Amino acid sequence: MSWPSPRLATTLCGIPLSSPVIAASGTFAYGVEFADHFNLNDIGGFVVKGLSAQPIEGNPPPRIWEAEGGMINSIGLQNIGVRAFVKEKLPGLKGLRAAVFANVFGYAPEDYLEVLRVLEDAEGIAGYEMNVSCPNTKHGGMFFSSDPALLASLITSAKNLNLKRPLIVKLSPNVAAIAPLAKAAEEAGADAISLVNTFVSLAIDARTRRTRIGAGYGGLSGPAIKPLALRLVYEATKAVKIPVVGLGGIATGEDAAEFLIAGATAVEVGTATFWDPQSPLRIAKELDKFCRQEGLSRAQDLIGTLRFGAN
Repeated sequence: MSWPSPRLATTLCGIPLSSPVIAASGTFAYGVEFADHFNLNDIGGFVVKGLSAQPIEGNPPPRIWEAEGGMINSIGLQNIGVRAFVKEKLPGLKGLRAAVFANVFGYAPEDYLEVLRVLEDAEGIAGYEMNVSCPNTKHGGMFFSSDPALLASLITSAKNLNLKRPLIVKLSPNVAAIAPLAKAAEEAGADAISLVNTFVSLAIDARTRRTRIGAGYGGLSGPAIKPLALRLVYEATKAVKIPVVGLGGIATGEDAAEFLIAGATAVEVGTATFWDPQSPLRIAKELDKFCRQEGLSRAQDLIGTLRFGAN
């Protein structure tokens, strides 16, 4: 069997992908670290860990707790900073067939814009994924991802930079309704949205009566959140016309197929890489096998085919 399979070929915001399966930010380091595990060109693409204007040390340990059916993390967006990334990591990613997406975050609009300005001058990046789940400390700790007006303002500011690459906005699931945020992102000029990020959670050690995570709260990811993520992805695809990238608990090719059926154009694999570093490639191959068994010539034919009712 030739690989990458032509059955999986697709595009996202005009970016050609050999597969709709992308490795998610925060679980795939800066990409270069996984080159020893498999050929990076064998997956559709990957999103590097979040980049900030200045280096960030992250939260105090423990940072990870294995929960039932998933994982809680509170890494604190530790990273080397955007300038060090461009100088030290990006050169090792140039020339890849796999699409390289840069995850961008900040605590105030000017932080996001500074990161984007630095990346705009760099080569080897296909697009941006803007993480809007970080607190906006200049607005009383509100989250961009929970306030449509703040979200729209941030995206508008970014688009006013006349970005030469597509902007994907990563939304949080920790909201009362996803549709207003998805619509706000689309109307402000986002080229696509991705969801979901992790669910705010709490793990407790009953014997010590302390939290399992050093910072207290953490983000729940993994198989436990998949049904919730599928619902939010489906609702988002019904609210907007721009592409939706789905993620949340994807561990098999059939999981990936479910997100496409819910309406996602592409998917991201995150937590699964912690126990299987080759999971983005494995899941893509499993998705290809699923499509072949279903008699589909293209994985794209799955997109948006969900029908309600068990029969």
